[in-house]
Amino acid sequence: MVAWFIFLQHKYYAFVAWKKGSVVFMSIQLVIVVVYIALLFGISLWVKHKADSGSTAFLLAGRKLNTILVAVNVTGLAVGAASTVGVAQRAFSVGLAAGWYNGAWSIGAIVMGLLAAGKLRSMKVSTIPEFFEFYYDTKGRAIAAIGLVIIMCVITALQYMAGGAILSSLLPEIFSFHGGMIMSAVVFIGITLIGGLWSSGLANIVSVTLIYIGIIYSAIQSVSNVGGWDAVLSKLPNPEVMGSPVAGLAFATILGWIIVMITQTITAQGPVQIACGAKNAKAARNGYVLAGLMIFPVGFICAVLGVVCKAMYPEMPVAQAALAMPKVVMTLDPLAGGVTLAALWAADVSTACTILLGAATLFSNDIYKRFINPTVAENKFVIINRLSVFAVGLITLWFAFNAAGIVKTMIAGLSMTCGLTCVFFFTMFAPGLCRRSSAFWTTLVSLIGIALWFVPGSPLAGIKPLFANEVIYFEWPICIITFLLVAMLDKNKIKEVVEVPEKDE
Repeated sequence: MVAWFIFLQHKYYAFVAWKKGSVVFMSIQLVIVVVYIALLFGISLWVKHKADSGSTAFLLAGRKLNTILVAVNVTGLAVGAASTVGVAQRAFSVGLAAGWYNGAWSIGAIVMGLLAAGKLRSMKVSTIPEFFEFYYDTKGRAIAAIGLVIIMCVITALQYMAGGAILSSLLPEIFSFHGGMIMSAVVFIGITLIGGLWSSGLANIVSVTLIYIGIIYSAIQSVSNVGGWDAVLSKLPNPEVMGSPVAGLAFATILGWIIVMITQTITAQGPVQIACGAKNAKAARNGYVLAGLMIFPVGFICAVLGVVCKAMYPEMPVAQAALAMPKVVMTLDPLAGGVTLAALWAADVSTACTILLGAATLFSNDIYKRFINPTVAENKFVIINRLSVFAVGLITLWFAFNAAGIVKTMIAGLSMTCGLTCVFFFTMFAPGLCRRSSAFWTTLVSLIGIALWFVPGSPLAGIKPLFANEVIYFEWPICIITFLLVAMLDKNKIKEVVEVPEKDE
């Protein structure tokens, strides 16, 4: 077979392969995607061959992640659909201020590193529900597991949505929006199914590098193509707002995002699983702080692309804004466009694999092993873990076909961790107020509060303005009040909080 690249029209390069008299033409974009997929599966298969066997290796990378691997895992987890395509979607309407979604994630990661990552690793737990049962009761573990599975499924579904938008823009002749979601699901599930957290971690080194190269080049080139930043602003109806890093969003919204991200990084299964997979508490702590620094600029770079899209396509309906970033990137030269859209898809892969694994871990560890089959053999448990990945992947794909706006849905899902984080903070810093039933009731009230906030015709509709129409401002007060009420009514205190002394492993 003889193969080479040639230029074919303005939008495409072609891959030409000769075999038995037939010539096959493939766009450069398709070649890039195929190579990227092959690389990810190659990493997963290599990890499966080289890594230790057993559930700890699959779910927690054998607790051997160093500072760099923790950092790229967290960055890969953070920089997904909402942080790239979702931010550009929001920036199409509000401007550069949409980048504060990533800024909030960055702050959340740093707070997690300074306050909780090392503590979670030193306790040698693997999930927040496991932590809850150790200090509280079985009911607390069960409701926490159910709540977290729902959260993880919502977030994974959003990665499929973004994957569909990217692939349908990248290769419209091959993928529809729904076809792109299905293809994304195949890759996300396949990579996670094969290699677990180890493959996710090593793949994130490739993905995060590709993300930074792609979005930085695209932002610079797209602004240049319009004639510079001043030219971009001149084409906007409200340049003083769209071009400002803060004016497009109310301070209450930005602060709400920050509170949500601090809340979720401490108790959502994805961040917790990475911290618990670190080789020691120091690696967990430093990895999260480094990740915070890596995450911060990504959102504002992606917001630039959303603003450029508004300047280039002012008549595009807001309902189609999820395509803002892919639409701008496709105006670049074919190689750059292909690399960048592959980078955006890489962002999806990096987040989806970790979240998907987290959801499967919650089911297999905190539901199946704890309540269905406590005596399951280790070799069978590894199979259950992989089957859980597959099943959760299919369920979340169904969710993706029925989801709405990316950032809005993500914020709603992450806000569900409020009750869990409230319990965690009280356990760590005010254990004297903790009672055996605190985890159950606080988590239950948190979930009910979220449901009442978003249900159509909600009885809370009249009071939403009192909380700046941001659910997180409602969630924290009701969780704290519930926790304190339980402290007064329940006399059964929890066991003393004990950390395993830190040591190198």
